[in-house]
This record gives sequence, structure tokens and C-alpha cells, in this order.
Amino acid sequence: MTENLPAYPMERARKCPFDPAPALRQVDRIARVRIWNGETPWLVTDYELQRSVLTDQRFSSDVRKPGYPVSSAAVSVQRDGVPPFVLMDNPDHDARRRMLTGKFMVKRVEAMRPRVQQIVDGFIDRMLARARPVDLVSEFALPVPLSVICELLGVPYADHEFFHRVSTVLASSTATQDDALGAARELGEYLHRLVEAKDAQPGDDVISALVVEQMRTARLSRDEVVTMAMLILSGGHETTANMIALGTAALLEHPDQLADLRATDDPQVVAGAVEELLRYLSIVHSGLRRTAIEDVEVGGKLVRRGEGVILALEAGNRTGRVFPGLPDPDRLDIRHPVRHHQAFGFGVHQCLGQALARMELQVVYGTLYRRIPTLRLATPIEDVAFKHDSIIYGVHSLPVTW
Repeated sequence: MTENLPAYPMERARKCPFDPAPALRQVDRIARVRIWNGETPWLVTDYELQRSVLTDQRFSSDVRKPGYPVSSAAVSVQRDGVPPFVLMDNPDHDARRRMLTGKFMVKRVEAMRPRVQQIVDGFIDRMLARARPVDLVSEFALPVPLSVICELLGVPYADHEFFHRVSTVLASSTATQDDALGAARELGEYLHRLVEAKDAQPGDDVISALVVEQMRTARLSRDEVVTMAMLILSGGHETTANMIALGTAALLEHPDQLADLRATDDPQVVAGAVEELLRYLSIVHSGLRRTAIEDVEVGGKLVRRGEGVILALEAGNRTGRVFPGLPDPDRLDIRHPVRHHQAFGFGVHQCLGQALARMELQVVYGTLYRRIPTLRLATPIEDVAFKHDSIIYGVHSLPVTW
């Protein structure tokens, strides 16, 4: 019977906003759930089972496959036209991913660190000049990664309010298909004009490289370049912005951890803190999505061909037995060695931009709290507006003072 299945995503406890939904604790390692459109895919909460699915070629990432459990009406519009390569299978996924891999390699990302430091310091300077309290989201967490990704792509930062507006709609779990289609159309038209400009006069940026290396050689169509740029622009700032703000809120609620981070100038400790916050918060709280393309047994359950599977990363990253030296997976401890968390996914579809996100977060977490040592919430945590209406978890605003 399916009428009594739990709904997913499940609501987080208002008094424990950094923890996975309490109802996830009651779900088996793999069990049926009901999603927004009435479909009943499988939900996998266990770390090892999630890894097995993410590395099993019998599970498809293709959003166009029958049975794919789309996370919202907004995401469902990606079934039409050219989907982003993260929602494709091999060989198409790998072919497109390789076109971008060199732009996001660790060595190239590390060369950007001094510039990212300048951007972070600049927005801190601007924030310090504001009257208090200040919204950390609008004044810092959002503009920092958006500035970085705009420079990398070759997109004018002057249009940042437009980018944020359409990206918010596309990441919303409550937006209608019409809303999402409208936002996608607006962003697509903007990027089409930009691609035309890059074709006429290429620069030293990612979109120009795609135009010169891929579009002019007919490896990609103009529409495919636009889709790729749309994915990087939206994905390249939304996730990092939410991690900056949500991570700051979590640290402010764990003053011992914040004091430890603020007191260190060891880049390895800062890097470890980034990994622990990624594990602890796991902001992709709508799960990774797959479809079985043949019958597969997972955790003793038979997942039949055409059935959807959702991987609840926030639950998997709290599976304590897989993190040696982590006695309590529900406790934030920046000294815990947790590099093999799954905040960026796992397998061939693991996040392309993870090196960039890590570097940005290292700069932010290693700078913000040292430059503003008395940073604190300007409102009780109970009054903070958390993003229960988005496929990316975070906060809508975070009033702070010092």
C-alpha cells in the first residue's frame, strides 16, 4: 500500500535547524516515500548504500528517463530541450564534462585564491562600513561567490540582482512550472546575447573558451553552450552562498567551535573545518536523484526498472560508523577528519566545481571571523528564516552585528 508513505523531503525540526529531519531517523536504509507529484520512489538514507547506487551504471542520471523522480515542478522543466550535462548519462555526460574539467582543476583554482581573498576582504570592508545590524546573506554570503563565478565565466557582475532572482526561482521547491519556465527563458535569452558577444569578441573566460573551443568547432550548439553557462552560473553561486551563511549560523550557535576556528592560522585546520561543515550541514537536502534502468537489488530490496531512487545525503553524512574518530555524527567538531563525506556526491557525477567551492569556503571561514571577532547573531536563532522552500538548504537572511 502506498497511501501511508511518508512525504519527502521531510520537515526539519524548527528547534534543531542544522540537523536532518527527525522523520529521516525512522526510515529504513532503503524505503518507499511519496514526493511532490505523487510518485513513490525509493529513498536511500544509508551512506554505503548511497555509494553503491552512485557507482552503479544500472542507475541513470538522465532526467528524461521515465520514472526519474524530479525534485520539483521547477526542475521538471529541464526534461524539455537540452538538459544540463549533470542530468545526462555517459557518454554524453563525460564528453561535456571534459570540456570544463580543465577550468576547475585544483591547480587553476588555487591560482585564483589571491583574487578570491581580495573579493572577500572587499565585501567585509563594505559590510563593516554599514549601519548595524547587517544581513550577512545579501551583504556578504551571496555577493562573494557570485562575484567569483561571474569573473570566471565572463559575466557582468552588474547584473547580479537579476541572476539571483532567476536562480532563486529555479532552486525553489514551491515554484510552478510556469514560474520556472519564465525564469529559465529570461536567463537563457540573457546568456544567448552574451554568447553572441563572446563569439564576436572572445575574452579570457570560460564562456569564451566554450565558444571558441566547442561552438566554433561544432562540438556544441549555441543552445548547449547557453545551457552549460546557465548550470555553472546558477550552481556556482547558490550552493556556496548557502554554505557561507548556514555555516556561519552553525558556528555562531557552536561558540567553542567558532573560537577554535578563529584562533587558528593553520590552513589545514581551516580546510578541515570546511569539510566538517560540509558533512554536518549537507545543504543538498532534496537528495540526489536516479532511475533504475534494469532490476537491481539494493540493501535487500528489489528496485525495478523504471523506478526512481533518491539519495538523502544529509542522512548518509550522519552515518557515524563510516567516519573513523567521529564518536557522535550529530555533533559539529571542526577537528574531525571527514574528507570522504558525500556533500558533493560521489562517482562520475561528483560536483565539478567542488575544488572552487572548497577554496572559496576556506578563504571565507579563514577570514570573516578573524576580521570581525565579535560577530554575533542580531536575532534569536529561532527567528532566522531557514530555506524550507528550496532544494538547496540555507537561510533567507541572517541578521548579524558585532
